[in-house]
Amino acid sequence: MQYDQQKVRRQWQNTVNNAQGHVFESNIKAACEHYKAQRRAKIDKIPEPFRVMKKHGEGLFTGRFTAAAEPDYQGTLAGGKSIVFEAKYTTTDRMNRNVLTQEQLDSLEDHAGMGAAAAVCIGIKDRFFFVPWSVWRDMKAIYGRKYVTAEDLRLYRVKFNGAVLFLDYLR
Repeated sequence: MQYDQQKVRRQWQNTVNNAQGHVFESNIKAACEHYKAQRRAKIDKIPEPFRVMKKHGEGLFTGRFTAAAEPDYQGTLAGGKSIVFEAKYTTTDRMNRNVLTQEQLDSLEDHAGMGAAAAVCIGIKDRFFFVPWSVWRDMKAIYGRKYVTAEDLRLYRVKFNGAVLFLDYLR
């Protein structure tokens, strides 16, 4: 029996990336809980829109996505301002602009246009950033390309203490 070594590598990398993405989201959730306890913000993860098609028992089911995903997190900052952001993580040295869907881009633009604090919270390896929507949107004009590196984003680096403290810039 032959196996495709590239396919196996790709599957392994996808498994690692998926696990890292879950850890990243857990670190953001910890920050949301931290900010709620401080009464600085109330921010929730927005569930993916799906419908259960068939129940298999023991908590298992077959489901189907019913709409395009909105940005991952939405809430309110102390003082009443709305906040909305998407979260993305990579194990590589760069984050591509096209990791957001057109629906997510449009939603962030709409929220920002109405005065919300809109952003993209990203992890690049072991560093974390909260990139204002206008910077993400205009990435090509600002950086001359449609991806960013950790060095590009140094002004937007946020504190990390086991939680990705996205409201607390290092600068």
